[in-house]
Amino acid sequence: MRMALVSIGTVLWASVSTAQPQQTPQPQAPQQAPQQTGVRLAPELARVLTDYETAWRAGDGAALARLFDDDGFVLPNGAPPVRGRAAIGQYYKGPGGPLVLRAFASATEGSVGYIIGGFSRQEGGPDVGKFTLTLRKGSDGRWLIVSDMDNGNRPSR
Repeated sequence: MRMALVSIGTVLWASVSTAQPQQTPQPQAPQQAPQQTGVRLAPELARVLTDYETAWRAGDGAALARLFDDDGFVLPNGAPPVRGRAAIGQYYKGPGGPLVLRAFASATEGSVGYIIGGFSRQEGGPDVGKFTLTLRKGSDGRWLIVSDMDNGNRPSR
């Protein structure tokens, strides 16, 4: 019994003498999320993104609106929803600019699908925002946007 008590005491003494003092964690500054890696889309979904980029760059609201379902939505960051092709065409009318869309994920099941991605202002540039596109396959087999929701990567003030 005495030997067991000595052994336990020795183990406790060794663990206390080698224990490191606990350090209080210091608050960390928020870090930029790592750049997402893009995924390859099926050609019919890739067409949605390339047509979107082309119309956006040209500032062609009518062409952008044609990518949407008749009753589609744009759900912009910090603004009310825009609904229907005519309103979407008006909303997107005007100056375009550089835009590069990149998919992070996508899926389709029957006649519905989605694309989740990021956008930047130049090829290979850092993402300045992210988006989700909800899609529906039209009777002609072409994928149309039902909803387009995007927001920037900068914190709101």
